[in-house]
Formats: sequence, structure tokens, C-alpha cells
Amino acid sequence: MTSRCVRAVAVLGYALGLAHFAQADPLTVKTAQGKVHGKPISGGKVRAFLGLPYAAPPAGDLRWRPPQPAAKWKGVRDATSYGARCMQVPFRDMSFQDAGMSEDCLYLNVFTSAGAKDKSKLPVMFWIHGGGYFSGSASEPRHNGDFLPMKGVVLVTINYRLGVFGFLDTEELMKEGGGAAGNYGLMDMIAALHWVQGNIAGFGGDPENVTIFGESAGSIAVSTLMASPLAQGLFNKAIGESGSALSDEFGGRTVAQVAPVDTDWVQSLGAKTLAELRAMQPETILKASRKDDAPEFKPVIDGKVLTEPVADTYAEGKQAHIPLLAGWNRDEDTSAAALGITVAQWKSEAEERFGDRAAEFLELYPGMNDEQAAHSAIDFAGDTFIAFDTWKWIEAQVKTGEAPVYRYHFELAAPPSKFHFGWFAFHSDDIEYVFGTLDTRPGAVWRPEDRKLSEEMMSYWTNFAKTGNPNGAGLPDWPRYDKAGAVFDLDREAHAAPDTTRARYEFLLKGLPEAKP
Repeated sequence: MTSRCVRAVAVLGYALGLAHFAQADPLTVKTAQGKVHGKPISGGKVRAFLGLPYAAPPAGDLRWRPPQPAAKWKGVRDATSYGARCMQVPFRDMSFQDAGMSEDCLYLNVFTSAGAKDKSKLPVMFWIHGGGYFSGSASEPRHNGDFLPMKGVVLVTINYRLGVFGFLDTEELMKEGGGAAGNYGLMDMIAALHWVQGNIAGFGGDPENVTIFGESAGSIAVSTLMASPLAQGLFNKAIGESGSALSDEFGGRTVAQVAPVDTDWVQSLGAKTLAELRAMQPETILKASRKDDAPEFKPVIDGKVLTEPVADTYAEGKQAHIPLLAGWNRDEDTSAAALGITVAQWKSEAEERFGDRAAEFLELYPGMNDEQAAHSAIDFAGDTFIAFDTWKWIEAQVKTGEAPVYRYHFELAAPPSKFHFGWFAFHSDDIEYVFGTLDTRPGAVWRPEDRKLSEEMMSYWTNFAKTGNPNGAGLPDWPRYDKAGAVFDLDREAHAAPDTTRARYEFLLKGLPEAKP
């Protein structure tokens, strides 16, 4: 054998050895930043790659700037634990699996089946957590990726900047940004979607089949990204669970309106310049931002991420024309349940708020006895809190979205748990059903109907991610809302039903009274 042949054989052997090594180590995946090594979960059926940086740490001089590219690394990065959660004051029912808070928090997590290979082209589900835009994290146990990937999808969950760190608008920031400021949390989501486009194929995902989905603020973000010119083409389907930006609060304020208020607040902290503010400790800024006299830090029309009110974008048909699955829970706001409202109190409330429209209001939210009045109070609170805006989003997409729309109503009342009384299908109640993570809710004793509904919802959600249609073998038929006008009730027995709430929302379209102080 000639020396040239020997070398050829050696090179071939080396190449085959590398190929064998790659096949033997499915927990190592190459990304644009470098190789990452994950871990098996769910008895080895799912691979988890945790704490992957999709942008540079937004600290120091990068605080309140658009996300910058993540640094590359040599060797193999450990990806077996969550990255830090973003700076926040969480809700009382939130728990986390990360090591703590930090400004260095722009991480995402990828969950994929054990059998998925490079370029398997599995549909991708991109989760945006809720929390009012000021709390939450991808490391919450209820968002765990142990189960959804078993349905044939790749799951991505992300962190994004929150509160004052994600949505501060000041006049100096506007000057620095050429007239634009704020929306850094939304820019983080868009940066993470770009990361998915460039890297998800290595985990078996299809960058041309991405579904964004979220709950509460995450759902509001989904509706916002559908309207953002910067996010167009980065996803192909959308799922919204209880929330939309078709409101003045989340989709109608301009940066010019908000910046003077935020500027005054910053000056009250003793920071005379943006440089001084960036030099302050994040804990100090966070504490000040949670005081009663602090502004609200939410998305704005900045001329870049959002160029006009979100509702206008949908009305003009300029949003993403993609399939939408959306809905809300039966009891979105249960605060009225503790008030013990009587018939007389409910009638007085109607007259005080709606004046000459009170009789029409009481037909839609009746109170013929104390029990009915209490039930109507819960309905009205939930509608004005989040259901009405979600309905407006669904209706707008039906009118101008030129794509299938599926609408649900989550109705199964939850059993009691550590943080919830039970007996209500409360706000956020659906999350554990969607992810199959019922057993992460502290103190809950689940029933067979809960397990059954969770299995069905995982199938509906993942079927929709695959094809834009939630239906599949063995599932009750879910008709299109834009064609049949039927709502799909998610209850002990999932089923299609007539829309019984339209009259309420058409009444509310005439105008909502100012909230009582």
C-alpha cells in the first residue's frame, strides 16, 4: 500500500471516528456560539439544554440598550442548569429552579426528544412566560419541558428583561436611540427568535415551522410580536392564553407620552444622567421601581418595535397572517369572590358605573339572587381584566388575518392547592395542563379529569404547532372559530359549544366606565 493510500485510510478512519463520537454523544450540540452539553430528563426520553445565552449580559453600559450578540466560547459549555432569572419581584405563587436574580439573565432553554437528530425538522414551540411584564422566568417548574417534546415538538423557553430593566423610557434614552426607547424586553424576545432561526436545526427543530405561545403577559407579547415589523417572518403560528395588546394599556401608549414621566422618576432617584443611572446597583433601581409612586413599565409605541397602536395594525391587516389559537379561562379574576356581593349591591354597582346603561348591563351580568350576583361579579371582573382584550384580538384576526382561528374557553375548575382555594378556573390555571406539569403545583390533589384534560390539551397545542390545526386522532373535534363561530370548551369533556359571551363584549365595546378608586 502506498503512503498516499495509508494517509487516505487514516483520514477516513478519523472521520468515521468523529461521526461515531457525534452519534454516541447526542447530548452535545453545536451552536453558533459554541458547543453545549445538556442532560437527559424524563427517563432519558427528552434531552434538556439549559441556560443557553442568546444575547450578551445587558448590564453596565448595555443596560437599557437593544440586546447584543452573545459571546462565543471554546470547548463545550455545560448546559445542565438554568441561567439566572431577570431582576424582579415575583408573584407569591411563583417558584424558580435557577440560582437567583441577575442582570445577566438573557438565557433560553431547549427541550427535544431523545431521538431527534440534526435537521429532523420537528416543529418548534417558543414559550414566552407571563408575570405582568415585571416577574416570571423560564425556570418556573410549571414551564418544565419534560413532556411536550414527547409529542413530537422542540420546546424553547426564554427569559427576557422585566419591569424597569425591560421597559424604561426616558428622554435621554430617546435621544440615545434616535427617538426610540423602551421595549427592551420585546427586543429580547425578537433576539431569541433570531437565535432559534440560526441554531434550532441542530436540536432537531425546523426554523421554518415556529409557533410562539404564551400566557398572560406572554400572550400579550404574542399579539404584540404579530404586530411588530421587526418580528415578521420569525414565526409561523401563534397561541395566546389569556391576554392581548389590543388595549391602550399594553399597545397604545407612545414613548413621547411616557418618557417625561419616567424621566421625572429617574431624577427622583438622584441620577442626573443616564450614565449615573447605569452605574447604580440594580437592586436599588428594582426596589425603587416597586414603590407605589413609580411609573408602570410596559411596552410603548417607539417607532421601531411598534410603529402604531397594536389595534390599528390589526384593523389595517398589517399583522402576521398566520394561524391563531387563543382563548381564556372561565374565572380570570376571582377577587370579587371574597366580597360577598348581594343583589342590592350589584344593582347599585351597575347604576353607579353604567348609569342609563345599567339595565342592559344587568341583562348580560344578571343578579337575581346573591349567588348569581357574585357569579356575575366574577365574570365582569375577568372580562375587564383580560378576557375582553383577548376577545378583541381574536375578532381582529378573524377579520383581517386571512388565516385559520381557533378559540377556546378553559372551564375546568381546579382542585384546591397551596396558593389557590380551588373551585375556580383562575388566571394562569391552564399552564400546567398545557405543559403536562400538573404535579409541580404545590398541594394539589389531581383528579382523573385533570389528567385527561391535560393530555388532550398537550395534543391540541402540539397538533396546532405541527399543522396549524389542533385536531388529531382520538380527540373531540375542534371547529374553526372563523368558519363555524363555535367556541371550544376545555372541561371534563372537551367539546364545541355556541358562543354565549359575544353580547357581553359587544356591550363593552360601547365603552368601559372608569375603574372605581
